[in-house]
Amino acid sequence: MTVGYREGQSFDATRQNWDGTGIRPLSWTAWYPASKGATAEVPRQVSWFRQEPVARDAPIAPLPCDRSHPLVLLSHGSGASASAMAWLAYRLAERGYVALAVDHHGHTGSERYRAEGFLCLWERAADLVALLDDPSWRRALGGSIDEQAHVAGFSAGAYTALQLVGARVAYSQFEPDNPVKSPVRGPREFPDLADQLPGLQANPVFRKSWQRRRSDFSDPRFRSAIAIAPGRSVLGYAVESLAAMSRPVFVIGGDADDVAPPSECCDWLASHIEGSALEIITGGIGHYTFLPEGSKIGTQLSPDLFRDAAGVDRRAVHDAVAMRIADFLHDVR
Repeated sequence: MTVGYREGQSFDATRQNWDGTGIRPLSWTAWYPASKGATAEVPRQVSWFRQEPVARDAPIAPLPCDRSHPLVLLSHGSGASASAMAWLAYRLAERGYVALAVDHHGHTGSERYRAEGFLCLWERAADLVALLDDPSWRRALGGSIDEQAHVAGFSAGAYTALQLVGARVAYSQFEPDNPVKSPVRGPREFPDLADQLPGLQANPVFRKSWQRRRSDFSDPRFRSAIAIAPGRSVLGYAVESLAAMSRPVFVIGGDADDVAPPSECCDWLASHIEGSALEIITGGIGHYTFLPEGSKIGTQLSPDLFRDAAGVDRRAVHDAVAMRIADFLHDVR
C-alpha cells in the first residue's frame, strides 16, 4: 500500500505559548493509506533520519461508506519531533491506519528548546487532546477517520500516552519534593533542567501549567495506549492512578536500554497496571533503537543516536515491533 504524507499547523486557543505572546502551536504530521494510483517519492528535504517513499499530499484511500480509517496519535521523545515516530507511523499507514503526530511546543527539536516544555510534560497530553478536538486536520486529509483513537509514544511520549488513559502525576521528576530521586539533573538535551525550576516561576504561563501538574489529563476517546521505552519520569505517577486504569496498555522496552532501564521503568509500570501487556525486546536493544534509521548527515552529527549493538538490525527491530503493535491494536478493535 502506498503511504500518503501531509503536514499542517493547528493551534490550541485554550493555552498560551511559553512566551505568552500567542496561542499554543500544534504542528502536525500525518501518514495514511493513499488512494490507488498515488505516486510515492523519497522526500528531498534534509533530515537526520532515513526517509521512506511517500505520496505527499495525496488523497486518502477511500473506504466503503460504513467504514472509517482507524486512528493512532503519536508522541515523540524529549527534544525530538513528529519525524522521530516515522518508523512506526509509516508501518501503521501501510496497514490501513491514519497515524498523526504532533511537535510538542518547547519540547521539540523543530523549534527552540524551552525549559518550561521539558518540565511540564503534562502539556503534551493536552496537545493530543487538542489535536483530536480540532477538525482542521480531518478536513485536510479528507475521507472517513475514526472519532476515537489509540495513542503510542516513545520515551517521554510514553509518559504522554499513559496520561491519556488515566495515569496522573504524583511528582514531577525534577521537583525537589519528589521522593524518587533522579540520578540525573536533566535529559541529554537540557542537562541542567532541575536547576531551571526556581527561576521559571516568574513566567505566568509556566506557573499556571505547574500548578495543574496533578490534574487528570485522560480522555475517554483514547481506547488504548502503547508505551515504548518509557523513561524514569513515569516513576512519578501516582500508583493509585495506574491501578485504576482500565483501558488496554502495551509496554515495550529494550533489554540493553541504559537511558530508561526496563527493570526500573517498564517492569514497574507493568506491575502497577493490571492486565497490561509487557514485552522486552532482546538482543542488545538500546533506547535509541526505537528511533528511525539514521541518514548520512544524522549519523555524522549525532552518531550515538544511530549506533546499535553488534548484530542489531534496527530496521528488522522496527518491523517486528510495528507488527506486535499492529496485532495489539487489532485485538483492541
